Amino acid sequence: METESEPYVRLATLRQLHEVMADMNTARSLADTLQTVAEGVVKGLGYELACVNLVRPDSDLVVAAFAGNAAAEALITGRVGSRESWERRLSMGEHWGDLVFIPHTEGWVLDDDDVPQWYTDGPAPRFEDEWHPSDRLFAPMYTPGGPGGSCGELIGVLSVDRPRNGRRPGAWGREALQMYAFQAAIAISNARLRANMQRALVRLEREQQALRASEESFRQAFEYAPSGMAIAEMGGDQHGRILRTNDALCRLLGRPASAMRRYSFSDLVHPEDIGTLLRTSAEGGRAELRLGRRDGTYLWVSLRNSVVADAADGPRFLLTHVEDIEERKRRELQLAHRASHDSLTGLPNSAELRTRLSSRLCHRPTHPGALESLDAAYGHPAFDANGHGFDFRPGGGVEVFDGFDHHVHTAAPANDHDDGTKGLAVLFCDLDGFKSINDRFGHNAGDAVLIEVARRLSRGVRDGDTVARLGGDEFVVLADGLGRADAQDLAVRLRSEIIQPIRIDGRAMRVGASFGIGWAHCGMTADEVLKSADERMYVEKRSRPKQHRRAG
Repeated sequence: METESEPYVRLATLRQLHEVMADMNTARSLADTLQTVAEGVVKGLGYELACVNLVRPDSDLVVAAFAGNAAAEALITGRVGSRESWERRLSMGEHWGDLVFIPHTEGWVLDDDDVPQWYTDGPAPRFEDEWHPSDRLFAPMYTPGGPGGSCGELIGVLSVDRPRNGRRPGAWGREALQMYAFQAAIAISNARLRANMQRALVRLEREQQALRASEESFRQAFEYAPSGMAIAEMGGDQHGRILRTNDALCRLLGRPASAMRRYSFSDLVHPEDIGTLLRTSAEGGRAELRLGRRDGTYLWVSLRNSVVADAADGPRFLLTHVEDIEERKRRELQLAHRASHDSLTGLPNSAELRTRLSSRLCHRPTHPGALESLDAAYGHPAFDANGHGFDFRPGGGVEVFDGFDHHVHTAAPANDHDDGTKGLAVLFCDLDGFKSINDRFGHNAGDAVLIEVARRLSRGVRDGDTVARLGGDEFVVLADGLGRADAQDLAVRLRSEIIQPIRIDGRAMRVGASFGIGWAHCGMTADEVLKSADERMYVEKRSRPKQHRRAG
């Protein structure tokens, strides 16, 4: 490069500088850009040696490219100098604009620091602007676009050595090196940006490939899952609407996929299980309920929800797993039925009878102290002697209700006459003459008689009434909503059904029946109600002559 003593700059020199800058800005990779920057100093600016020191993420500087001497390149490329040592160098010497020149008279103090360097000894300068081998010239490179047009962040330092003309650069040479460092900073920043973009694109492509693979895996797992799967909308007016189903769910419910998309789960669930469905949490909720099949039957399933997102901040959907539990539920219901029903007759057993009876009875406090305790415990409701509750609301007004938790109070007709009151009648039935059948014909015949009596009792009551076997030859009927005369008529009808001949193994057998009618009302326990009916049954049995207790 021409020095400032030259009266003009040769056109060939400008053309050469333009070419190296063009090469620098067209390099493809960051490594190519760094090497092109170093070689451009040698080729276009007239220096024999050039080194690019690049700032690393940890802020130290590494020798990233070297040009002009293969031996020096092999020696120092890849070596690191601390940021502290470099800041010391850039604060010393003479500042030529953004350039830093440290003459050999001052640079000797840097010979032992950790910055990688290459230099040779030589004689003292013979004239004022002659270059000495220990002179150092640095061109810091900053990111463009700092605040107020100032320099941005330091990204590296160009080190140059041994100008070909043997002289320190003049005004033109300094300006050219400073301009070149500025352009080099732009080229390196752009190369870094391209490299980051390429890495981001590669990473994005890998993520997309992984996403496609994941989606394909999910699709296959969804489509070919052995149990039912569905995707439904989450939130909004269409919450729960089915968007997609797999083959297993379609087969399970006997409905084609096109038809399934017209429904939500609330459309398919059994009416008695709607509450269970609504109580099921959308996120991770699980429930056991019945879903309707195409043929009108219902199937017990285990329904489990989980949430899946379409994108990072996109819509969310419900992934619903539907498992057929019909067989297990059938076994559970059978076990529950066996636990609550008589194995011989199939009627509710003693425990189930007491449970059903107790569910209709409430217990009332009988002294003022107990009422006061309930006042405090139930938000200040007061109960009268008949069990009616009065709840005084904070905003005014009084709500009247019967029993705890809005229990319907159970009343009973008067003891001596039918006053029109309807209540829960408890008919205690004891068979007459049953022991003689067991003794004469054996227990198999006796069991057959009990089965037929149970059938006749069940046939003689209304839907919703309960017929239970208390044990042995004792049966109990719970009939709600009857007056005293209604209960007596029911006992007569049932007795008439029971005394009809029963044919067992070709023999006609007869048993009689004694009925006692008790009335359930709140304040009594189930055992107290049953005892009352039992006592009335024995009164009725003793009141009839023995020969009339059993016909035939």
